[in-house]
Amino acid sequence: MSLSFRNSSDRGTAGLDIDGRFLAAVVAADGRIDRAESADLPEGLVRDGEVIDAAGLATFIKGFASDHKLPKKVRLGVSNQQIVVRVIDLPPIEDREEREQAVRFQAAEAIAMPLDEAILDHQVAGYGQNAEGAPTMRVVVVAARRSMIDPLIDAVKRAGLKPEGIDLDAFALVRMLVGGTSDGSARVLCHLGGVTNLAVAVGDACLFTRPLSVAFDEPDAAAGLANEIRLSIDYYMAQPEAERVAEIVVSGPGSQDEALVASIGDHVGMPVIVAEPLRGLDASAIATDEDPRRYTLAAGLAMGAAA
Repeated sequence: MSLSFRNSSDRGTAGLDIDGRFLAAVVAADGRIDRAESADLPEGLVRDGEVIDAAGLATFIKGFASDHKLPKKVRLGVSNQQIVVRVIDLPPIEDREEREQAVRFQAAEAIAMPLDEAILDHQVAGYGQNAEGAPTMRVVVVAARRSMIDPLIDAVKRAGLKPEGIDLDAFALVRMLVGGTSDGSARVLCHLGGVTNLAVAVGDACLFTRPLSVAFDEPDAAAGLANEIRLSIDYYMAQPEAERVAEIVVSGPGSQDEALVASIGDHVGMPVIVAEPLRGLDASAIATDEDPRRYTLAAGLAMGAAA
């Protein structure tokens, strides 16, 4: 199974978010959520975004999928410390095989991970020029350790499901939340779920991402989150051609805590807005007693499959 954030044309695919605290599944097409189901996940199956009990997770997913009659095909999301994302500049290369070879060559220097132990993929984020005026292509490169991906794939297959692709949670988040800022500035997206996931996006391109070590419901969460957000912004701003960060957008179950959101903004000294969790989608299929914030990542994964 290869890491892939290229779109699939199959609309019978569910986005499956294994949050660590809960499972969420969404089937979406044509701007509408057709199915949305979630269930709390028992402790001890997933920790910090990594599967630690593949057999137990497989049993739980199998029951969840059977109870809710989910499609067999699923698109998964990942976010943990075993993933490295880098942005590199290359001359424009239209042929995908040639581009993959060039990306792999550059990744050997840019990514501190043995590539024979990694699953590698990339996407083109945009085009520009270097200092000499020669055309360039900006490429986002993702490397994930096989030792982290394999237990996830194993659990999902043992549950009787067919993984159609693996996406970064950050890319699913950008897909769902980005509306683009009129001046081309960057936005920090921070998803407050079982894993606190941060992404920096300019338009619909994710140029930086990392999981944060602070959970939204731990003591002094606002100060801890604000510190990690500031450090992430500083790191991003040190990159060549970084754009000004205009605002912070929070999502996920933790975003319903108004005091937390306000305190993060006070600590960082930057506007913080709460995202519409299912922006642009008809979410009438979701029961009124369900928290739509649970479904942001699963919907983003589903929209990647349905595009």
